[in-house]
Amino acid sequence: MNVNVRFFALYRERIGKDTAGFEIAEGSNVVNLVDVVMRDHPDLCPNPSALVVAVNQEYVSHNHQLKEGDEVAFIPPVSGGAQ
Repeated sequence: MNVNVRFFALYRERIGKDTAGFEIAEGSNVVNLVDVVMRDHPDLCPNPSALVVAVNQEYVSHNHQLKEGDEVAFIPPVSGGAQ
């Protein structure tokens, strides 16, 4: 099945584009997709299990099952604010 991945901020810079389509096996979850993306782009992030992921604009866990045509966003960690 096909899913579209959107890369934000630092991840977009490392990939060199803001979106990419990936073919994954039917019944795959976010972990499976992350494995495919990391195989193609091993420098994306040092700790793939820490990726923040949204599917169809809702944050999900890495065990979330994906469906054909899902839009998946990889969002790097953010910090901010001053004390």
